[in-house]
Amino acid sequence: MLASIPPVYVAPFERAWRNRELIRAVVRREFISRFRGSALGPLWAVLSPLFMLLTYTALFSITVPQLSAGLGVADYASSIFIGLIVFNLFSELAYRAPMLLHEHVNFVKKSIFPSETIAWTATIRAFTYGGVGFAVYIVFRLLTAGTIPLTIVLTPFLIAPFFLFTIGVVWFLMALGAFTRDVAHIMASVVPVLMFATPIFYRLDQIAAMSGSVALWLRLNIVGDYIEMLRGLALDGTIPNVFGYFALVAISYAVFLGGYQFFMRYKSVIVDVI
Repeated sequence: MLASIPPVYVAPFERAWRNRELIRAVVRREFISRFRGSALGPLWAVLSPLFMLLTYTALFSITVPQLSAGLGVADYASSIFIGLIVFNLFSELAYRAPMLLHEHVNFVKKSIFPSETIAWTATIRAFTYGGVGFAVYIVFRLLTAGTIPLTIVLTPFLIAPFFLFTIGVVWFLMALGAFTRDVAHIMASVVPVLMFATPIFYRLDQIAAMSGSVALWLRLNIVGDYIEMLRGLALDGTIPNVFGYFALVAISYAVFLGGYQFFMRYKSVIVDVI
């Protein structure tokens, strides 16, 4: 059955599997270097999201509980925290991707180095820290509500296509950033604006009363769709709309393949321009 699949659809996975030891080694090196010189070391990966979650809970319980739109303070803080986990993961890579090849120029200049693996290592690293933040949410939810929705077991089916979508975007930005560093400045300007166009501090059903064009553009935000679906699984106990889910998977896979093909098309030129 696998032999009947056109090579173009599985080539990114085959190359990643072929270079799995290299990817594992680079990811391990990045984890070690991130906390080098820190007294608490990897513990910061837990403390940072925990502090953020506690801050939001305290803030909304004291100042603006009316914003919770019928939710309890802990649930509203959790809703925002889930949104921030997803958005911060994506934004970290969007900021970093245009400069990834420049960061690893010593490796990229070596003809035997598979530069496309840099996107895998950066994305795996970001998703690992995002996973730690999600684990903090689960513990917080158990402490405040005493239970978590059973639908949370379905989250891997949401994380997998989001991973593909994100790595596809990274490949696009890596290639573009190799030709001009302006891409990094564009991301630094666009991502903060995108944050307010993403349902982090609100929900998509709250924009139903807005003008049609504004609501439409907000709903076209794929990152926002992933946030809403993750909230449904991990907070509300609801399963995403089947049609909407598979449409999101198809779009994410198309971005994944498109990003890979775009990067590989210009891979040989990139070595000469960075």
